[in-house]
Amino acid sequence: MRLTKYTHACVRLQDGDRQLVIDPGIWSEGTALEGVSHVLITHEHADHVDVDKLAAAQLANADLKVYAHADVAAQLEKLGDAVVTVASGDEFDAGGFRVRVVGGAHAEIYDGLPGCANIGFVVDGVYHPGDSLFVPDVPVTTLLVPTSAPWLKLAEGIDFVRAVGPARAHSIHDAMLSEKGEQILDRWHDLKGNTRYSRIPVGETVDL
Repeated sequence: MRLTKYTHACVRLQDGDRQLVIDPGIWSEGTALEGVSHVLITHEHADHVDVDKLAAAQLANADLKVYAHADVAAQLEKLGDAVVTVASGDEFDAGGFRVRVVGGAHAEIYDGLPGCANIGFVVDGVYHPGDSLFVPDVPVTTLLVPTSAPWLKLAEGIDFVRAVGPARAHSIHDAMLSEKGEQILDRWHDLKGNTRYSRIPVGETVDL
């Protein structure tokens, strides 16, 4: 399987003819959706879902399917039957991959906010948690670990990696970081995460 990293929280998984994209938000490149028929959305925030990008992708590909929580589906009404509502505990096939839905709530920023739904996806052992530090009860070989967010501090991110216990971890949710900040966070994750950790440069691909 190959993983391509786009800006912030967007990634593409591909294995031969199988492919899907997770969280193409407003900061992700439009090319992330080219040729893709299956998209997973973790939650309603614009850095994870760009309605206009999805509408354009649907015009280019009438077979587009978008899998999302009911709260997100309500925002995607213009896509019609392309939207498939999913919830924590569901399992389904998307883009040739087996997907398990986990979690359910966005991590707290302050005073209970934002208080919205957030689901994570485990795709053939690759876990994208969205804006959450939920630890799933299924095996994870590759963890996409958030490294910068209003709801996150470094120690929590490292504890999350240790709790999940993946064979490897790659940074996501990192558009807020400067180059110097990336180096500091990467060093700590590499030293204390108890796994093989690395940052994938935007637009580049790694083999899992």
